[in-house]
Amino acid sequence: MHLTTILCPLDFSAASPGLVAYAAALATATGAALRLLHVVEPAPPSDEERPATCAGRLAALQAAAGEAGATQVSAEMLRGEAATEIVAEAARCQADVIVIGALGQTGLTRFLMGSTAEAVLRTASCATLLVRNNFSS
Repeated sequence: MHLTTILCPLDFSAASPGLVAYAAALATATGAALRLLHVVEPAPPSDEERPATCAGRLAALQAAAGEAGATQVSAEMLRGEAATEIVAEAARCQADVIVIGALGQTGLTRFLMGSTAEAVLRTASCATLLVRNNFSS
């Protein structure tokens, strides 16, 4: 199997740097381009979700991916419903695989809050690699 493009959606949680390192290692090993993505969901933005703050965080993670060895790293920020935008971006950039983090929520929490990773897994037309977000522990 030959990978050319890896899409890595990020939520800026504490596990995001570890997820980027994981995706960067995969990109380095396969020679694939790495595309980082953050989706700002439609809600009144908090201080943490302001465009300038998001752009700064995304740029820092893009630099970290480069430092981890990925040679072709791009980043984009979109607005919309996260799972829908992730799947649409995967199609637009012709991603071979989506590397997405999972919080590991189960039961009532997942039922009430939904799961972006689960929705992406169900609807993406490309391969999806679900990585348990335990990098910060």
